[in-house]
Amino acid sequence: HGIVHRDIKPENILLHGGHAQVADFGIALAASRSEGGTRMTETGMSLGTPHYMSPEQSMGEREITPKADIYALGCVLYEMLTAEPPFTGATAQAIIARVMTEEPRSLTLQRRTVPAHVEAAVRVALQKLPADRFATAAEFSAALGNPAFSTASAAPTGAAAGSPARGGRRWVGRATLIVSWVVALAAVGLYARERMRPLPAPAPIGRFALRLTPDVVTTVTGQAIALSPDGSRIVYVAAGTNGNQLYMRTLGQVNPVPIPGTGNAVSPFFSADGQNLAFVTGTKLVKVAVGGGPTLPVADVGNAFRGGAWNERDTILFSDERGLHIVPAAGGPPTSVLAPDSGSRETYRWPDFLPGGHTALVAVNDGSVDRLAAFTLDTRALKRFAVIGSNPHYVSRGYVTLAMMDSGTGTVGSGTLVTMPFDARRLAVLGASVPVAESVQVGVNSRTAKLGVSRDGAIAFASGAVGLSTLVAIGRDGTTRDLGTQPRFYATPRLSPDGKRVAVTVVDAGADVWVYDLAAKTLTRLTFDRTGSRPMWTPDGRRVVYERRGNGSEDLAWIPADGSAPAESLVVAPDDQATGDFTPDGRTMVIREQSSGGKRRVSFVALDSARVPHPLVASAFENFSPSLSPDGRWMAYVSDEQGRNEVYVRPFPGPGGRWQISKEGGNEPRWSRSGREIFFRGGTGMMVAAVQSGATFAPGEVRDLFRSTLAGGISYQSYDVTRDGQSFIMVQPLRANDQSVVVLLNWFESLPARSR
Repeated sequence: HGIVHRDIKPENILLHGGHAQVADFGIALAASRSEGGTRMTETGMSLGTPHYMSPEQSMGEREITPKADIYALGCVLYEMLTAEPPFTGATAQAIIARVMTEEPRSLTLQRRTVPAHVEAAVRVALQKLPADRFATAAEFSAALGNPAFSTASAAPTGAAAGSPARGGRRWVGRATLIVSWVVALAAVGLYARERMRPLPAPAPIGRFALRLTPDVVTTVTGQAIALSPDGSRIVYVAAGTNGNQLYMRTLGQVNPVPIPGTGNAVSPFFSADGQNLAFVTGTKLVKVAVGGGPTLPVADVGNAFRGGAWNERDTILFSDERGLHIVPAAGGPPTSVLAPDSGSRETYRWPDFLPGGHTALVAVNDGSVDRLAAFTLDTRALKRFAVIGSNPHYVSRGYVTLAMMDSGTGTVGSGTLVTMPFDARRLAVLGASVPVAESVQVGVNSRTAKLGVSRDGAIAFASGAVGLSTLVAIGRDGTTRDLGTQPRFYATPRLSPDGKRVAVTVVDAGADVWVYDLAAKTLTRLTFDRTGSRPMWTPDGRRVVYERRGNGSEDLAWIPADGSAPAESLVVAPDDQATGDFTPDGRTMVIREQSSGGKRRVSFVALDSARVPHPLVASAFENFSPSLSPDGRWMAYVSDEQGRNEVYVRPFPGPGGRWQISKEGGNEPRWSRSGREIFFRGGTGMMVAAVQSGATFAPGEVRDLFRSTLAGGISYQSYDVTRDGQSFIMVQPLRANDQSVVVLLNWFESLPARSR
């Protein structure tokens, strides 16, 4: 193609589809059609990699021909056969001196199985003079495939390829001495020139979109994308054969590959050396080697994992609803290192270690916004900064990146990535923030940005807004029917008792409960306090109960379904409350409760008395998502008492034993109106368990209904079942056409390096 590459080396030869492809034409030049080439640079400086540079390129000659690439290709083949280039040295000058004065060691002496014609072809490619090399790569290739090829058959006329003429040995000795002095002088000249020349311009910012298949699951709560510390690998959460699964793609690959043993995985993060990967599955923090191997347990982290980081000291720092904890990467019981004050609603999210592994950046949430802070392991000190933003990442040039949720733009689930100078030694913010990228996907409720940042500043993020969705009805066979709603951010739909309306959470700048009329296809706002979510109907359909969030706490309120009166507080209790279900007569309600730093529990509330919760299922484990049978005799719920979430049934209100319904994990149980089936999420989609209920209870067969990657609630039911039990009302996220994973390279190169 008439191009002199000038930097042929193993790193620039990629393999794809069984073929080799030459990459990185950053210092390539157009060659003339004649044997002559073109000037290397305006200053005559040599460019390339010393191990693979031809003698003429090493000496900085101004005329470089395609035969320089033939020489470099000979070096690559030599290294493929012997595991090292033909000439090595401690410095670039030492390598160049050997290139100019020595012959490469024989291939057959190092590896007897190398055929003689292959060694002969390599020797021709590595000749000092360009005229003695192959004219084209095609000639080189033909020689490698010709068992009869020898250096004699390739030798040109003259002494260059043969033995020296009379007196030649004495001339060669003098030439070697002269060349050694020339190399030394050239090295001094090159060094001086390098010291005096202006600094090179920063590398251009690279921005490109990756179409990852399967797609990134952006509906998960938690981190969905991670970049290795050197920026060479992207790991992300996608829909696999066993629920969510981790996939990995290097920048040199085209197709991502699944990571074995990562079923039901969320929140991946790399070790400091990039050789291992940690992630959460169920309630367990586990790890796996990037190159493959068994999945090994690290620690039990419960159901509210909020990010982890792995430092150079092989210690993992992670956060959950109880605070910050450390655990050896080798595994063991976690140690609490920072807990919120008693009665505080403060939480800590998404730690990221600074260099050295003694201090980590964290986002501190006060119940409404995230702010930057730094936590030092040795002193247990938390230093706060007056900087709003989540998902902090430190970049080695002396900057910290933060994700900021967009507000007032009408775009839900979208944020901006910003950066600001940061002194990692003094733990000080040194300047104002600067925007890096817009349209970064950010979870509306979790404030978790779907992005990864490498230590050297490479960035990968899911672009576009998340959350825009519609309501759909999905049949038992998986067929989908749109219900005619306009794209909004919908969550937790609940059918009215008569099946004609859907109460649903709608999120924009805040959250409120709306009611959708299925026949009229009208959406009417019901609450206006901007903190309402997760509605449920009273059995008579006259009221809607919902959760309110304020000042870091959650309580329950109810409001007439026609909006004829304002909302009223429903339950009197100091702990957080979440909606659950009603008994058929509407006089008793089961709810989920949780005290600050405690485990979730299932309680019941009698509405015709003081409305005080009474614990029903409370233990050292997480218990949540209650659902009552149509006759009110039995309660399905979720517990992690076996180390992962499973669906159980017990008598309501008790006493009595319990039956396990799900077999390999389960969440979000819902009874059919007939009482003969329990639906739940498990594995990769919706499942159903046949049951016998009434005066007695007996579990039956469990089977898959349909595969679904639609968002699940885990700790609450995110769908509802129609009266006939044949369809499910669900939220279907919408994907914009331009939604993809965007990779940014060299963005920080244009910024000055700061104190680190």
